[in-house]
Amino acid sequence: MFTNHKVSKTVLLLLLVVALLTVVGCGNSNEKAPATDKKDDSKKLQDITVVLDWTPNTNHTGLYVARDMGYYEAEGLNVTIVQPGEAGADTMVAAGNAQFGVSYQEGVTLARIAEVPIVSIAAVIQHNTSGFAAPVDRNMKSPKDFEGLKYGGGGWPVDAAMIESLMISDNADFSKVEFVNTGGTDYFAAVKRDIDFAWIFYAWTGIEAELRGEKIDIVYPKDYGKELDYYTPVLVTSESMISDQPETVKAFLKATSKGYTLAIDKPEEAADVLIKAEPDLNKELVIASQKWLSDQYQAEAPRWGEQKLEVWENYTAWMLKYNLLEKTMDAPKAFTNEFLPE
Repeated sequence: MFTNHKVSKTVLLLLLVVALLTVVGCGNSNEKAPATDKKDDSKKLQDITVVLDWTPNTNHTGLYVARDMGYYEAEGLNVTIVQPGEAGADTMVAAGNAQFGVSYQEGVTLARIAEVPIVSIAAVIQHNTSGFAAPVDRNMKSPKDFEGLKYGGGGWPVDAAMIESLMISDNADFSKVEFVNTGGTDYFAAVKRDIDFAWIFYAWTGIEAELRGEKIDIVYPKDYGKELDYYTPVLVTSESMISDQPETVKAFLKATSKGYTLAIDKPEEAADVLIKAEPDLNKELVIASQKWLSDQYQAEAPRWGEQKLEVWENYTAWMLKYNLLEKTMDAPKAFTNEFLPE
């Protein structure tokens, strides 16, 4: 009934393990990116590196707010924010080359299965705001409408599994979707030239489509089953940080929570912080995206960052169902709410 994704998934796991071993074997586990020299007393602070999952965007605003408005410094931390490079955030955190990182539930799950010791310590956004988007002229209103269309992605097994899952729920024929590897091609260029639909984060690409006046239809996985409403992105740290430096983890999340709270309460002010830190970003897009995300970060949760066991268990069960995992994961060990401020 389900497409077999085991071969590609196994390759992905092997690549993850090899990358980790390479970093651990060739790098210094205590190596950190150079800290910014903003204040003369920065040497008195504990140097901390946070690695992003991608280029800077509004998923990361709370980190920039906490850094640039002095929240980290108030907690005794001198924080440097870096981009992941080839190693990837999960591998850098597991190897000790960054103390904290931005990841996502699928990545943490695959890492835990591969015995990479990272732990999710906060959900950046409470619900899955990603979706499959197409220009309105493709008439893609539901998963049934995926039939006969070309999907563009990076060839990841989870893409095919997600599309198959959605189509089955809508009594559609998965075999009628054509998959095209578009790599890192820009969404707007790809749908004009090569494909019909792609998987996007609405808070960034969807908002950009609005600003460009390019109308899109979007199908959200979370609307087709609770197991598809997972955490993306999340903040992660290593098991060694949790066991050896719990007070540092607590201090980091106290300041980070304050940063995201400001982004919730004052999105334009938070957007301005991100724009000043990353001036190459589109100012109009950042402001519009920040406003949209302000209601999404915490949503109905009792506090920013809160994670639920059922979300982790449900998504793990879905990954197993679609042969994305070799074995089940001990979900309670994959995340913790212990260090979030009350």
